[in-house]
Amino acid sequence: MTRILPLLALLGPFSASGALAQEPAAAKPTETFQAPVKNAKGDAIGTIAIRDGANSLVLRVAIQPGGLPPGWHGMHFHAVGDCSDPKFLNSKAHVNHDQSKHGLLNPDGPDEGDLPNLYANQDGSANAEVTSETPLTGEGGLKDGDGSALIIHANEDDHTSQPIGGAGDRVACAVIK
Repeated sequence: MTRILPLLALLGPFSASGALAQEPAAAKPTETFQAPVKNAKGDAIGTIAIRDGANSLVLRVAIQPGGLPPGWHGMHFHAVGDCSDPKFLNSKAHVNHDQSKHGLLNPDGPDEGDLPNLYANQDGSANAEVTSETPLTGEGGLKDGDGSALIIHANEDDHTSQPIGGAGDRVACAVIK
């Protein structure tokens, strides 16, 4: 007993001050990004908002009435943040650092640019919130040196066929830089 008391007396100041306690790691602040979605004429038809988290990002797409033809539309992250040409070809191919096959349902995929389809209502408006493991910042992030683009296609993506699941022409674009 006499040996324990001196040891407790020595540890007392440390335990009272919390010197031995460990602080939890500070959470990384959520990175956010917003941009307009433009059609082939360069008119803003909606917006995107991205929130980047520790394990995935959340993409919210809001298209105003008249923005898109009614029905399903393929939606992908493309490798270059350039929507300057009317066909949006300057945005290049999908973000695909590891050279995976296209398609959320493809056993050899998906590539990093693959996203679920977007549904446009009869009035051409659309609202969606989807997740992606592709980060906004950091290694392999969308906001790399040349940025990236969110592309909305004319048709729905079948999520399996190559190279873009039959999604067709690019009809809307948002720059992510």
